[in-house]
Amino acid sequence: MKNQGNLLLAILLSLIILLGFQYFIETPKMKQQAERQKTIENTEEPSTQPGIITSDEDTNEEYLELNQALQQNERLKIETTRLSGSISLKGLKIDNLILKDYKEKQTEDSELVTIFKPSNTKGGYYSNFSWINSKNKITELPNDQTVWKSDKKILKQNETVKFTWTNSQNIEFQQEISIDENFLFTIKQSVKNNSGENINIHSVAKISRTDTPKTLGYFILHEGPIGVVDNVLEEFDYDELKDNIGPIEFSSNGGWFGITDKYWLSALIPDQNSTVKARFQYYKRNNKDKYQVDYMGNKIVIPSGQTSNSVHKLFVGAKEVKLLDKYEKTHSIARFDLAIDFGWYYWLTKPFFYLLIYFKNIFGNFGLSILFVTVLIKAVFYPLANKSYIAMNRMKELQPEMLRIKELYKNDKMKMNQEMMAMYKKEKVNPAAGCFPMLIQIPVFFALYKVLFISIEMLHAPFYGWIQDLSAADPTSILNLFGLMPWDPNLYLPKFLNIGLWPLIMGVSMYVQQKLNPTPTDPMQAKIFMFLPIFFTFILAPFPSGLVIYWAWNNLLSMGQQILIKKRMERGKK
Repeated sequence: MKNQGNLLLAILLSLIILLGFQYFIETPKMKQQAERQKTIENTEEPSTQPGIITSDEDTNEEYLELNQALQQNERLKIETTRLSGSISLKGLKIDNLILKDYKEKQTEDSELVTIFKPSNTKGGYYSNFSWINSKNKITELPNDQTVWKSDKKILKQNETVKFTWTNSQNIEFQQEISIDENFLFTIKQSVKNNSGENINIHSVAKISRTDTPKTLGYFILHEGPIGVVDNVLEEFDYDELKDNIGPIEFSSNGGWFGITDKYWLSALIPDQNSTVKARFQYYKRNNKDKYQVDYMGNKIVIPSGQTSNSVHKLFVGAKEVKLLDKYEKTHSIARFDLAIDFGWYYWLTKPFFYLLIYFKNIFGNFGLSILFVTVLIKAVFYPLANKSYIAMNRMKELQPEMLRIKELYKNDKMKMNQEMMAMYKKEKVNPAAGCFPMLIQIPVFFALYKVLFISIEMLHAPFYGWIQDLSAADPTSILNLFGLMPWDPNLYLPKFLNIGLWPLIMGVSMYVQQKLNPTPTDPMQAKIFMFLPIFFTFILAPFPSGLVIYWAWNNLLSMGQQILIKKRMERGKK
């Protein structure tokens, strides 16, 4: 029957949405080159574009070991509460940064996360700030070979180190670099013109990355060049830059531009009241892939005897939600929180994150926070669940009448559908009512999935027992009897085949929950529902364990709701 078919269709559509909605929403950006490549405004073109490669940058094809590269040039040490590393005085590159709070793995002997590395090492990654000439005005400027002088030997948090260099024209270049207690650098540039004539220059900032980094490859997560241009988020994959002919250029009032990994971000932040020309680009250098994000400020005319100043900021660190929100507010950085890929459900995901954080601070455990928030969600949607269960029971009671109408008008589909609709209207029954709880749950599911998957706060967050990282899949597997056999099937088989204990609990709970529901009147529908627990067990096996725990707990709560509603309905009939 048509209405039963509509119900089945609604269920199938909900499953499609559950597994593929974001793939079709988030992944295709439909960014046409003509739309995203904004016209460069009315300023003189410089003789050299920012960051164009010169012969003095990374001229060797062979990589150096990190320790060897760090010993090549004189360096200024960086030491703060949360960062360590160094700045190369040659080229004044911030190219060695280590996060003290984060490890590569969960083990005690794991190395700390290193973000920036010298350009002549594998995966080189750095940032620097400089100047370029404006058209028809050639000034000797500092470059990658320039050795700067510093007034200190170490950069500490909330302190400033002054770097100076004077060219042959007696023009003094100065950069003051400071860093706060977290991950935000402030770079103050000044140029004192003692040359005897006016000079025209542009301040520039860049982030350069060598080699194409290994990404997770998930369609719900962006990794690569990213920025906010005139309050609009712009994202580009590494392959997208490779395929693009030439750099992708923007003119932006303020904003920020950088490169993001799943948990880490490097971002250039110009003066938010200034207009800059920003670029994302890819190029080859000595058979190495190079990715660069840079921006150029407006032309600066410095009369003889005068000094010009400009201020830039650089973020290099962990994408902590509260920290990015703080920077966005205190430094007026346009939409800085979008560095975290909250996705299409931003309006739900971010509040959901803060709700989990709130209860985590109460319970001391993210897992307990997830369980409690699930209880709150079930309580909010209890009236809808109640109506849905009642509707499904009414459909079961109407099954004999539905079969009678189907048999009576089996040769007249239109008439059959009319009679069915008339019966639904008379009995005040909605045949699709049983789908509503699942449809409502989809945004919640994705919101929690996003929070667990992208939020660094969830990284290595333990639960109880064998779950020591809620952001990772259940480490157990039914194929090795949950660890009793001395081999790891994850090394040899696809992840979805390695069903852990929590995915198994989720599947069993889903099966039991379905048994408590009224049996669908349509045989095909019944068969589909019968296989859903098996289907979801395999699908969710590689998902973050926190998400699987949420789903299993949600099933248990739904079972309790169904038992309660059923008892109330039975009492009402007496």
